[in-house]
Amino acid sequence: MNPVNNSQYFQLNSLGEMWDLVVSQFGDIIALSDPHSQVPVELNYREVDKKIKQFAAALQFLGIESVEKIALFSDNSPRWLIADQGIIRNGCVDAVRSSQAHREELLYILSHSDSVVLVIENLATLKKLQPELSKFNLKSIILLSDEAIEVELSQPIYNFGQFMALGENHTFTPVSKTPDDLATLIYTSGTTGQPKGVMLTHGNLLHQVRYLETVIKPLPGDRILSILPSWHSYERAAEYFLLSRGTTLIYTNIRYFKGDLKEYRPHFMVGVPRLWESIYEGVQKQFRDSSKNQQKIVFFFLWASEKYLEATRISKGLTLENLNPSAIEKIIAQITALFLFPLHKLGDKLVYQKIRDGVGGCVKTWISGGGSLAKHIDNFFQIVGISLIVGYGLTETSPVTNARRFDRNIVGASGQPIPETEIKIIDLETKQSLPQGEIGLVCIRGTQVMQGYYKNPEATAKAIDSEGWFDSGDLGWVTPDNDLVITGRAKDTIVLSNGENIEPQPLEDACVRSPYIDQIIVVGQDQKYLGALIVPNLDALQKWALSQNPSLTFPDHTATREIIENSDLYSKEVISLYKQELNREVKNRAGYRPDDRIAVFNLILEPFSLDNGMMTQTLKIKRPVIISHYQDMINSMFNN
Repeated sequence: MNPVNNSQYFQLNSLGEMWDLVVSQFGDIIALSDPHSQVPVELNYREVDKKIKQFAAALQFLGIESVEKIALFSDNSPRWLIADQGIIRNGCVDAVRSSQAHREELLYILSHSDSVVLVIENLATLKKLQPELSKFNLKSIILLSDEAIEVELSQPIYNFGQFMALGENHTFTPVSKTPDDLATLIYTSGTTGQPKGVMLTHGNLLHQVRYLETVIKPLPGDRILSILPSWHSYERAAEYFLLSRGTTLIYTNIRYFKGDLKEYRPHFMVGVPRLWESIYEGVQKQFRDSSKNQQKIVFFFLWASEKYLEATRISKGLTLENLNPSAIEKIIAQITALFLFPLHKLGDKLVYQKIRDGVGGCVKTWISGGGSLAKHIDNFFQIVGISLIVGYGLTETSPVTNARRFDRNIVGASGQPIPETEIKIIDLETKQSLPQGEIGLVCIRGTQVMQGYYKNPEATAKAIDSEGWFDSGDLGWVTPDNDLVITGRAKDTIVLSNGENIEPQPLEDACVRSPYIDQIIVVGQDQKYLGALIVPNLDALQKWALSQNPSLTFPDHTATREIIENSDLYSKEVISLYKQELNREVKNRAGYRPDDRIAVFNLILEPFSLDNGMMTQTLKIKRPVIISHYQDMINSMFNN
């Protein structure tokens, strides 16, 4: 089936109108599939549209007026999308957040957003918010589950079936909206402080629907594996775009993810660096578990292919280290690539095809965003023939502002701006524009930039200047061809006691190349040198320990943990191992300088995760939270 003519999306004034367009084109194609719900769900575009209208009609039956706010606290499922689009199609504004968020945060959002209705995942989440719910003047509460109502509240409460029955008996009246009308409030998960309500309009979100096609071009019926939180701006904009092109969205989660890759063989997937790291580590573990001879063969092909890709990039001027190669450099690179090409193709046949088969064998593109992607991860997937496109943006920019293209997929860059987007780099102190190539604060102007922060004019004025430039808070520079290169967060910069400024993210990206490091956070504010907190990769460390003493038997990771915590036999050797790993990876990083050296470190056994509050819902490390939690350990590390 042919895709929709992209010009039709420019005629839309609101997200709701998109469904009339896609149903007419893709009505019988499966839109949403949830194989892991208690009762597996599979809905085509016509059925989804009918349920969205039904949800909106039920809101109208209850007298919920256009422009009123509705809190939507739920996670990935077809019902989330039906509720989200039903709310927006009724002209209302949804304030979204995960049901797994802390109760204090959910209650804050419910209050701050002025929501008159609460749509919530299930009874457990509802009970989490009691008894404070009685204080809110809510017109109604709607569960997205079919559970029997077991709680008594002053507000009318419906389960999903009961609520949808209201809409089934009430005719939906279309609501007209303009591109400037507010569509949603997305509360930033944040790494510190109260979340801010980012105000995104229909026009903001339609910008993504119209222009993400400049990055990828999905076809009707293409399969999409969805694992990120649907309420988050990154996944949300991607879902709107992908559904607008008639693709099939398949919901998965961490538990089923690896199996679903093989079973559903997705064409596209939107993810964050942590997701790609987990796939990479799974492949590396398979390599480590193979025989010594097999390992030598695999690593030889990986080496040859990496050199082949490097030469190919240089010949095309697609490497950040040499964007303008001389004629001689291009010729040498072309000869090198020609010589290595047969080895690369042989490696593809013997090794890389098996890796692609392991992730379904149908990948057209993976899209990475939501954080810095380590260079070795980026390189690896390009080597094995999995197209990985990196983009950049923030919740406040709906979110995508920049993205690589297939013909300009420069490792280390975040790509050129997508249409209707401007990027400028300014000096942190003077706020004056900087010349191309100089590092400064990244500012963004475009159709996708938010209206502002809800009920927070001071924060809005601080973020967006009088000319419409949004302060991203990120540091970066642009190439002569306007590729954006992000170097770190302005607020994350570590200032050593000698006055040197260090960006921790590039160092962390380099260090996780080590097979013995699962997670790392670099610290050292106001110190003479840098330090690090390291979560070790216990599988790799266990294998290393066995190589040191083959007589050891490890039925699980217990003994490996004891090596780190208690064993006098291995404590010095473990410290020496990690010193070597840190020194090698940091020194091998482009642009290494002596102040980058990580002089001290501590190993910690509890990974940074959602459960312990040290990662956001999109798996970004909450740097201030971790530093606060381990402050005593950090202090002792530098005082020894």
